[in-house]
Amino acid sequence: MIEALRNALKLPDLRRRILYTILILVIFRLASNIPVPGVDRAALSAFLNSGSATSQLAGLLDLLSGGAVSNFSVLAAGVYPYVTASIVLQLLLPIFPQLEQRIREEGDEGQRKMNQWTFYLTVPLAALQAYGQAQLFSSGSATPIIPNFGWGAGEILPTITVLLTMTAGTMFAVWLGELISEQGIGNGLSLIILGGIVARIPTNLQSIADSDGVFGILIFAVITVLIVLFIVFVQEGERRIRVQYGKRVRGRKVYGGGSTYIPLKVNTAGMIPMIFAQSILAFPAVIAQFTVGSTNPTVSNISQSLIAFFGGESPWYGSLYFLAVFGFTFFYTFVMIEQQNLPETLQKQGGFIPGVRPGRRTEEFILGIYKRITLAGALFLGIIATLPFVIGLFMNTQQMLINSSGLLIVVGTIVDTMRQLEAQLLMRHYEGFLR
Repeated sequence: MIEALRNALKLPDLRRRILYTILILVIFRLASNIPVPGVDRAALSAFLNSGSATSQLAGLLDLLSGGAVSNFSVLAAGVYPYVTASIVLQLLLPIFPQLEQRIREEGDEGQRKMNQWTFYLTVPLAALQAYGQAQLFSSGSATPIIPNFGWGAGEILPTITVLLTMTAGTMFAVWLGELISEQGIGNGLSLIILGGIVARIPTNLQSIADSDGVFGILIFAVITVLIVLFIVFVQEGERRIRVQYGKRVRGRKVYGGGSTYIPLKVNTAGMIPMIFAQSILAFPAVIAQFTVGSTNPTVSNISQSLIAFFGGESPWYGSLYFLAVFGFTFFYTFVMIEQQNLPETLQKQGGFIPGVRPGRRTEEFILGIYKRITLAGALFLGIIATLPFVIGLFMNTQQMLINSSGLLIVVGTIVDTMRQLEAQLLMRHYEGFLR
């Protein structure tokens, strides 16, 4: 691996991409420490250490923001609104089959339109998320974290300033992610989230040491290693389907006639279902922030209950989180299958699965296999997602060196980045990282 990394750094183009990615991540981490104008840092610190339901919800949002929520920085909303916008559009497409068919037929142009619509939808969602987070912090703290936040006399201008700043911060974070995807190495948004997760390791170590001591750190280190091995084992698992290609004669030459296989991954959806589930489950609590200060006691109590439940305080939250991850795994996997359209692609290329008729029968055969292996992948993701809740039953804290869902993001992002470097090296006739 060291030799492969040395070879990658010797190549000017790859070296530029690697250094560019590191530079963008450094810029993101620097921006994550720029607070929103007018924030009371002392009140913010007291709120985050209070252990209340709202502070736990802030911890969930912190994962998707790349660690910016804990600083209430201009990037506090992170890429969460963009993820939510992507989810909304993914859910809407199956409702409008003609639109879905049109986007699929347009290929790259259709995908560009989808990305454009996602950006447009991100802006209002970012403003909504910014207001919800500001309300969350204001209602959960005895001392106002953002003085003069609201719509009363003398509060409108500071409030608009906060909302515009945080909305711009979200679009800036998404833009940085796009820059990495286009000109760097790896998936930009995943690397943005990864940077925040890794940056929180020292804080997590301190939290574990305070609750369980040095022995607790050793236990969690062993647990982390075992989880990484489990994640890599399942992530690399695949079901191979043999494909035969018929021979084609053109003039005096014979083409094709070989055989290969289609690798169907056990966890085709990767880490996306966990991000989807966290985004959806955090949304009701964010919306509840708008009514938590209502003068109507019933409305205020319902809002506080929603914040407590979706902040992870309820023992039933872990079960709901498991079901959400399980369901989103199937949903996202079959969305990807529809986009790939393997049966039609095979038929156009003259390929077929031995013993299975082309067309409808091939589609049913592939879908049947996907259903079985996705069941294993969905159970795997659900277990990984709810592992902190299980650990909390036996230890004094649910905190881990890296949160299990964050660990999946870290491992998945690193493996994906390594594969991209591997492909670049193999194109230049160098040995890669993965052997």
